[in-house]
Amino acid sequence: MMSSSPASGAEPAVSVRDLRVVRGGREVLHGLTFDVPRGSIVGLLGPSGCGKTTLIRALVGVQIVKGGTVTVLGAPAGSAGLRRRVGYATQSPAVYADLTVTENLRYFASVLSAPRTDVERVIDEVGLGGSRHQTAVTLSGGQLSRVNLAVALLGAPELIVLDEPTVGLDPVLRQELWELFRELAERGATLVVSSHVMDEAGRTDRLLLMREGDILADGTPDGLRSRTGAADLEEAFLHLITEKSGSPT
Repeated sequence: MMSSSPASGAEPAVSVRDLRVVRGGREVLHGLTFDVPRGSIVGLLGPSGCGKTTLIRALVGVQIVKGGTVTVLGAPAGSAGLRRRVGYATQSPAVYADLTVTENLRYFASVLSAPRTDVERVIDEVGLGGSRHQTAVTLSGGQLSRVNLAVALLGAPELIVLDEPTVGLDPVLRQELWELFRELAERGATLVVSSHVMDEAGRTDRLLLMREGDILADGTPDGLRSRTGAADLEEAFLHLITEKSGSPT
Protein backbone atom coordinates (compact mmCIF):
# COMPACT_ATOMS: atom_id res chain seq x y z
CA MET A 1 0.00 0.00 0.00
CA MET A 2 1.25 3.49 -0.82
CA SER A 3 1.02 6.10 1.93
CA SER A 4 1.21 9.80 1.12
CA SER A 5 2.86 12.32 3.39
CA PRO A 6 1.17 15.59 4.29
CA ALA A 7 2.04 18.52 2.07
CA SER A 8 4.88 20.89 2.98
CA GLY A 9 5.69 19.00 6.16
CA ALA A 10 2.51 20.20 7.87
CA GLU A 11 0.95 17.98 10.51
CA PRO A 12 -1.77 15.91 8.83
CA ALA A 13 -5.40 16.31 9.84
CA VAL A 14 -5.58 12.54 10.37
CA SER A 15 -2.77 10.08 10.95
CA VAL A 16 -3.57 6.35 11.12
CA ARG A 17 -0.92 3.79 11.98
CA ASP A 18 -1.37 -0.01 11.87
CA LEU A 19 -5.09 0.22 12.68
CA ARG A 20 -6.71 -3.11 13.43
CA VAL A 21 -10.37 -3.65 14.33
CA VAL A 22 -12.03 -6.91 15.35
CA ARG A 23 -15.81 -7.29 15.27
CA GLY A 24 -17.70 -10.46 16.08
CA GLY A 25 -14.45 -12.35 16.50
CA ARG A 26 -13.32 -11.45 12.96
CA GLU A 27 -10.67 -8.90 12.04
CA VAL A 28 -12.35 -6.38 9.74
CA LEU A 29 -9.53 -3.82 9.37
CA HIS A 30 -6.09 -5.29 8.80
CA GLY A 31 -3.37 -2.91 9.95
CA LEU A 32 -4.24 0.23 7.95
CA THR A 33 -1.70 3.08 7.73
CA PHE A 34 -2.30 6.42 5.99
CA ASP A 35 -2.36 10.20 6.46
CA VAL A 36 -4.99 12.78 5.46
CA PRO A 37 -3.43 16.17 4.59
CA ARG A 38 -5.14 19.29 5.90
CA GLY A 39 -7.42 21.16 3.53
CA SER A 40 -7.97 18.15 1.27
CA ILE A 41 -10.90 15.98 0.24
CA VAL A 42 -10.06 12.31 0.70
CA GLY A 43 -12.46 9.68 -0.56
CA LEU A 44 -12.93 6.23 0.93
CA LEU A 45 -14.07 4.18 -2.03
CA GLY A 46 -15.06 0.56 -2.13
CA PRO A 47 -17.99 -1.86 -2.21
CA SER A 48 -20.44 -2.21 0.67
CA GLY A 49 -18.96 -4.31 3.47
CA CYS A 50 -15.33 -3.44 2.71
CA GLY A 51 -14.78 -1.66 6.05
CA LYS A 52 -15.43 2.00 5.17
CA THR A 53 -17.94 2.63 7.97
CA THR A 54 -15.78 0.82 10.54
CA LEU A 55 -12.82 2.99 9.52
CA ILE A 56 -14.91 6.15 9.75
CA ARG A 57 -16.11 5.16 13.23
CA ALA A 58 -12.46 4.74 14.25
CA LEU A 59 -11.62 8.21 12.90
CA VAL A 60 -14.30 9.86 15.04
CA GLY A 61 -13.43 7.78 18.09
CA VAL A 62 -16.56 5.68 18.51
CA GLN A 63 -15.07 2.35 17.42
CA ILE A 64 -13.22 0.00 19.78
CA VAL A 65 -9.90 -0.86 18.13
CA LYS A 66 -7.75 -3.94 18.59
CA GLY A 67 -4.46 -2.25 17.80
CA GLY A 68 -2.74 0.74 16.23
CA THR A 69 -3.28 4.49 16.65
CA VAL A 70 -5.61 7.09 15.17
CA THR A 71 -4.57 10.73 15.65
CA VAL A 72 -7.01 13.47 14.67
CA LEU A 73 -6.00 17.15 14.60
CA GLY A 74 -3.05 16.29 16.82
CA ALA A 75 -5.03 14.39 19.48
CA PRO A 76 -6.15 10.77 19.93
CA ALA A 77 -9.42 10.10 18.07
CA GLY A 78 -12.42 10.58 20.35
CA SER A 79 -10.68 13.04 22.69
CA ALA A 80 -13.05 15.44 24.45
CA GLY A 81 -11.29 18.43 22.93
CA LEU A 82 -12.20 17.27 19.41
CA ARG A 83 -15.94 17.40 19.97
CA ARG A 84 -16.40 20.85 18.40
CA ARG A 85 -13.58 20.45 15.88
CA VAL A 86 -14.90 17.36 14.09
CA GLY A 87 -18.20 17.15 12.20
CA TYR A 88 -19.62 13.66 11.61
CA ALA A 89 -22.55 12.56 9.47
CA THR A 90 -23.52 8.92 9.95
CA GLN A 91 -24.84 6.78 7.11
CA SER A 92 -28.26 6.58 8.81
CA PRO A 93 -29.65 10.04 9.66
CA ALA A 94 -29.69 10.69 13.42
CA VAL A 95 -32.32 13.39 13.88
CA TYR A 96 -35.50 13.75 15.96
CA ALA A 97 -38.57 12.72 13.94
CA ASP A 98 -41.00 15.00 15.78
CA LEU A 99 -38.92 18.17 15.37
CA THR A 100 -38.78 20.39 12.31
CA VAL A 101 -35.58 20.81 10.30
CA THR A 102 -34.93 24.15 12.00
CA GLU A 103 -35.70 22.79 15.47
CA ASN A 104 -33.36 19.85 14.96
CA LEU A 105 -30.55 22.14 13.87
CA ARG A 106 -31.17 24.59 16.71
CA TYR A 107 -30.94 21.71 19.18
CA PHE A 108 -27.68 20.37 17.75
CA ALA A 109 -26.25 23.89 17.49
CA SER A 110 -26.94 24.30 21.22
CA VAL A 111 -25.27 20.96 22.01
CA LEU A 112 -22.21 21.95 19.97
CA SER A 113 -22.18 25.56 21.23
CA ALA A 114 -22.36 26.69 17.61
CA PRO A 115 -23.67 30.19 16.77
CA ARG A 116 -27.45 30.34 16.27
CA THR A 117 -26.79 32.00 12.91
CA ASP A 118 -25.22 28.72 11.78
CA VAL A 119 -28.69 27.16 11.52
CA GLU A 120 -29.78 29.30 8.58
CA ARG A 121 -26.33 29.04 6.99
CA VAL A 122 -26.27 25.24 6.91
CA ILE A 123 -29.93 25.02 5.82
CA ASP A 124 -29.03 27.10 2.77
CA GLU A 125 -25.78 25.20 2.13
CA VAL A 126 -27.54 21.84 1.87
CA GLY A 127 -30.54 23.15 -0.07
CA LEU A 128 -33.26 22.71 2.57
CA GLY A 129 -34.67 26.25 2.52
CA GLY A 130 -38.09 25.09 1.35
CA SER A 131 -38.29 22.37 4.03
CA ARG A 132 -37.07 24.25 7.10
CA HIS A 133 -40.49 24.08 8.81
CA GLN A 134 -41.24 20.42 8.01
CA THR A 135 -40.99 17.81 10.73
CA ALA A 136 -38.32 15.19 10.09
CA VAL A 137 -40.89 12.39 9.93
CA THR A 138 -42.41 13.98 6.78
CA LEU A 139 -39.11 14.28 4.91
CA SER A 140 -37.93 12.06 2.08
CA GLY A 141 -34.82 9.92 2.47
CA GLY A 142 -32.77 12.40 0.48
CA GLN A 143 -34.00 15.31 2.60
CA LEU A 144 -33.12 13.44 5.80
CA SER A 145 -29.63 12.85 4.44
CA ARG A 146 -29.29 16.59 3.88
CA VAL A 147 -30.42 17.37 7.44
CA ASN A 148 -27.85 14.89 8.69
CA LEU A 149 -25.16 16.62 6.62
CA ALA A 150 -26.28 20.03 7.89
CA VAL A 151 -25.74 18.88 11.49
CA ALA A 152 -22.15 17.91 10.60
CA LEU A 153 -21.50 21.41 9.19
CA LEU A 154 -22.58 23.30 12.32
CA GLY A 155 -19.83 25.26 14.02
CA ALA A 156 -17.39 25.26 11.08
CA PRO A 157 -15.51 22.06 12.05
CA GLU A 158 -11.90 21.63 10.96
CA LEU A 159 -12.44 17.97 10.00
CA ILE A 160 -15.70 16.80 8.41
CA VAL A 161 -16.26 13.03 8.21
CA LEU A 162 -19.15 11.94 5.99
CA ASP A 163 -20.36 8.35 5.63
CA GLU A 164 -22.10 7.90 2.26
CA PRO A 165 -23.52 11.47 2.28
CA THR A 166 -24.94 11.32 -1.26
CA VAL A 167 -26.86 8.02 -1.01
CA GLY A 168 -30.43 8.47 -2.25
CA LEU A 169 -29.82 11.93 -3.69
CA ASP A 170 -30.57 12.91 -7.26
CA PRO A 171 -27.65 13.75 -9.61
CA VAL A 172 -28.26 17.51 -9.46
CA LEU A 173 -28.14 17.63 -5.66
CA ARG A 174 -25.11 15.34 -5.61
CA GLN A 175 -23.33 17.79 -7.92
CA GLU A 176 -24.28 20.72 -5.67
CA LEU A 177 -23.05 18.93 -2.55
CA TRP A 178 -19.69 18.09 -4.13
CA GLU A 179 -19.34 21.75 -5.08
CA LEU A 180 -20.03 22.58 -1.41
CA PHE A 181 -17.42 20.03 -0.28
CA ARG A 182 -14.85 21.70 -2.55
CA GLU A 183 -15.77 25.14 -1.20
CA LEU A 184 -15.35 23.89 2.39
CA ALA A 185 -11.92 22.48 1.54
CA GLU A 186 -10.90 25.78 -0.06
CA ARG A 187 -11.86 27.50 3.21
CA GLY A 188 -9.41 25.20 4.99
CA ALA A 189 -11.58 22.32 6.20
CA THR A 190 -10.49 18.72 5.68
CA LEU A 191 -13.09 16.23 4.44
CA VAL A 192 -13.14 12.44 4.54
CA VAL A 193 -16.02 11.20 2.39
CA SER A 194 -16.97 7.55 1.96
CA SER A 195 -18.84 6.27 -1.07
CA HIS A 196 -19.38 3.16 -3.15
CA VAL A 197 -20.20 5.26 -6.24
CA MET A 198 -17.14 5.25 -8.46
CA ASP A 199 -18.15 8.29 -10.51
CA GLU A 200 -17.74 10.41 -7.36
CA ALA A 201 -14.13 9.31 -6.95
CA GLY A 202 -12.78 11.78 -9.49
CA ARG A 203 -14.03 14.70 -7.39
CA THR A 204 -11.57 13.99 -4.59
CA ASP A 205 -7.96 15.08 -4.09
CA ARG A 206 -6.93 11.64 -2.86
CA LEU A 207 -8.49 8.21 -2.84
CA LEU A 208 -8.21 5.32 -0.48
CA LEU A 209 -9.52 2.34 -2.44
CA MET A 210 -10.70 -0.30 0.03
CA ARG A 211 -11.59 -3.97 -0.26
CA GLU A 212 -12.19 -6.53 2.49
CA GLY A 213 -10.57 -4.48 5.25
CA ASP A 214 -7.44 -3.53 3.31
CA ILE A 215 -6.39 -0.45 1.37
CA LEU A 216 -5.68 -1.51 -2.21
CA ALA A 217 -4.27 1.87 -3.18
CA ASP A 218 -3.76 5.39 -1.86
CA GLY A 219 -3.25 8.14 -4.41
CA THR A 220 -4.75 10.83 -6.61
CA PRO A 221 -7.45 9.88 -9.12
CA ASP A 222 -5.12 10.72 -12.03
CA GLY A 223 -2.27 8.83 -10.38
CA LEU A 224 -4.38 5.68 -9.97
CA ARG A 225 -5.56 5.83 -13.58
CA SER A 226 -1.96 6.28 -14.72
CA ARG A 227 -0.66 3.48 -12.50
CA THR A 228 -3.20 0.98 -13.81
CA GLY A 229 -3.50 2.24 -17.39
CA ALA A 230 -7.27 2.38 -16.87
CA ALA A 231 -9.62 4.73 -18.68
CA ASP A 232 -11.76 5.31 -15.59
CA LEU A 233 -11.60 4.70 -11.85
CA GLU A 234 -13.98 1.75 -11.87
CA GLU A 235 -11.69 -0.01 -14.32
CA ALA A 236 -8.69 1.01 -12.17
CA PHE A 237 -10.34 -0.50 -9.09
CA LEU A 238 -11.00 -3.79 -10.88
CA HIS A 239 -7.41 -3.83 -12.15
CA LEU A 240 -6.09 -3.39 -8.60
CA ILE A 241 -8.27 -6.25 -7.33
CA THR A 242 -6.88 -8.49 -10.05
CA GLU A 243 -3.33 -7.31 -9.31
CA LYS A 244 -3.69 -8.14 -5.62
CA SER A 245 -5.26 -11.55 -6.20
CA GLY A 246 -2.78 -12.43 -8.92
CA SER A 247 -5.53 -14.05 -10.97
CA PRO A 248 -7.11 -13.06 -14.31
CA THR A 249 -10.55 -11.45 -14.38
